[in-house]
Amino acid sequence: MKADVLLGLQWGDEGKGKIVDFLASEYDVVARFQGGPNAGHTIEFDGKKFVLHTIPSGIFFPKTMNIIGNGVIIDPFILRKEIQNLTNLAGIDVYAGLKISNKCHLILPSHRLLDAVQEQSKGISKIGSTLKGIGPAYTDKTARCGIRTGDLLLPGFEQKYASLKESHMRSIASYNLDLQSVLIDGHDFDSYEKQWFESLEILKKFEQVDAPYFINKALWDRKRVLAEGAQGTLLDVDFGSYPFVTSSNTVAAGVCIGLGLAPSSVGKVFGIVKAYSTRVGSGPFPTELNDEMGDALRKQGNEFGSTTGRPRRCGWIDLVALKYSVMINGVSHLFLTKADVLSSIDELKICTAYKVDGVSSQNIPYDLSQAEPVYESHPGWKADLTTITKAASLPVELKNYIKFIEDYLGVPVSIVSVGPDRTQTILRKQYK
Repeated sequence: MKADVLLGLQWGDEGKGKIVDFLASEYDVVARFQGGPNAGHTIEFDGKKFVLHTIPSGIFFPKTMNIIGNGVIIDPFILRKEIQNLTNLAGIDVYAGLKISNKCHLILPSHRLLDAVQEQSKGISKIGSTLKGIGPAYTDKTARCGIRTGDLLLPGFEQKYASLKESHMRSIASYNLDLQSVLIDGHDFDSYEKQWFESLEILKKFEQVDAPYFINKALWDRKRVLAEGAQGTLLDVDFGSYPFVTSSNTVAAGVCIGLGLAPSSVGKVFGIVKAYSTRVGSGPFPTELNDEMGDALRKQGNEFGSTTGRPRRCGWIDLVALKYSVMINGVSHLFLTKADVLSSIDELKICTAYKVDGVSSQNIPYDLSQAEPVYESHPGWKADLTTITKAASLPVELKNYIKFIEDYLGVPVSIVSVGPDRTQTILRKQYK
């Protein structure tokens, strides 16, 4: 057996959580392979809405085992809140359905404080950090001084924590900023640190596994495995719009590093793409709409960050960027989300090329901020998609829109999402 991969092809927020939830019942294992609690996967069913930041989106299915892989970084405080919400709202036994790699790195309270002062010190050059401590935690990981989940079970943990915290505090002091006004999730540092240590006791209750052995054994035992990504391809630390990116590899290759799989063990790659584009935080965004249309997309699509609540920047779909993402990831199937958001628009635009210094190209330039989008117009669809249950019933304008995307990218659109609920998902072509 091979592990299938599901990831975002834009700047994140493509609807990965909903699609993983839709697919999860077909898989024995769902495993997160990168990112941290800066991710927010939203899932809706039975009139309830859930936002997951660290826990894989297959947690709602009792027969599916969920794994947090070694490529993920964990904030115990945020994980505890997730567990409490799942227990209270859905009655889920998270301890039974979730295992954690012993090689996951921890986000310390001082990571979050360092993240805040670093971002504050940049002034107008801010990258739009979620202030979750992601960058500093990954920095310590590559500097070989981070703390991992496996360290919780070893003697000397407190000493190791104190040493790393002291190092962070020296760095923080060098910024000469007023720390009294810096809050972490509404708490001062001492209060947050106390709750963080309390949350460690919750983290210790989970079974820690050596994820490469666990997942590879599952494949040898002919179990079906789905690797779940966070953020999006264009936020990849190597292949995204650097430096306005996240701190991990969000592309399909990150599965091998984040779970301990050989490249030959990767099967199908499902790419999630919105019917338009959004971006949170700073950075270049060629098709951004800074007008009434952008405001309308934001309102109709409820485009506000599930992690930070920040309004998302909205724009037309960008096929140049998507073709790059398809190439980088080796995408085999596309899943199109939020088609319903475009239902009230008379004329849609699709970016099919960039102009840089007056020259048209279908490649992404090194400096994406220099790219001027070239558009083709397409008629919109005046139809309520939220009640449609079969692909044949989709309006002809939407069918043509999808076919144009397929022809340009050379990949079939297998699923179309027409609403936030798990039932509002239309199978268009086979992906199994």
